[in-house]
Amino acid sequence: MNRRKSIQSIILGTGASALAFHGCRMDGTTENEEFPNIGDTKYFGRTPEELERLEKLNAEQLFNAHEMETIAVLSTVILPPKEPHGGPIEADVPEFIEFMGKDIPELQTTLLGGLMWLDHKSNTEFGVEFKSATLEQQKQICDEICWHDMDVPLDKQALEIQFFALMRNLVVCGYYTSKVGIADLGYKGNMPNVWDGVPQDVLDQHGVEYDPIWLAKCVDQSKRGIIAEWDEQGNLLT
Repeated sequence: MNRRKSIQSIILGTGASALAFHGCRMDGTTENEEFPNIGDTKYFGRTPEELERLEKLNAEQLFNAHEMETIAVLSTVILPPKEPHGGPIEADVPEFIEFMGKDIPELQTTLLGGLMWLDHKSNTEFGVEFKSATLEQQKQICDEICWHDMDVPLDKQALEIQFFALMRNLVVCGYYTSKVGIADLGYKGNMPNVWDGVPQDVLDQHGVEYDPIWLAKCVDQSKRGIIAEWDEQGNLLT
């Protein structure tokens, strides 16, 4: 999945690891090792080792079709879609959850066991699998497992309690790290702004003022696109 391209980072240490990363060898010789072209988005932001691991995980299958459908339904119960951006399905949250389950094997028992519990509970109480139950029936089941005792470690509580807490975290994380979720938040990232200097009232409060010459050079927004130039003595020219 695009947003998770760098989910596993290979952290290089200092010393020999850092030297090896730059193609240097401890015997003083250099090694001309070719690195992927950063213009290739397939490799951008990760090493060949990371790419190999990612491709390996993507080739694996953790959930069958029924389990993926159940995850999709539960995801929309936890985080209902809303206009105009959509919800967990539009954000590929089920695929994200499967990837995380493959990437962190310790999660698999909780995820698979929890999905089995959902169907058993739904079949016992309503005679249908969870994904086929009505929304009210699905909410009724979730209401029984969505709260946990804060005084007891989560890993000491019932599997279904652990399952719902994990799923809720994964759904929210998967959605709000997706293009869809970011659009829903209205987050635009770092945006350039216009700085007109320290406000006059603050300058007055501290008894200071700008040098008119430097003010014209440094706080003239009409010149904000011009690259500053300095003379050999370090004096600002433009």
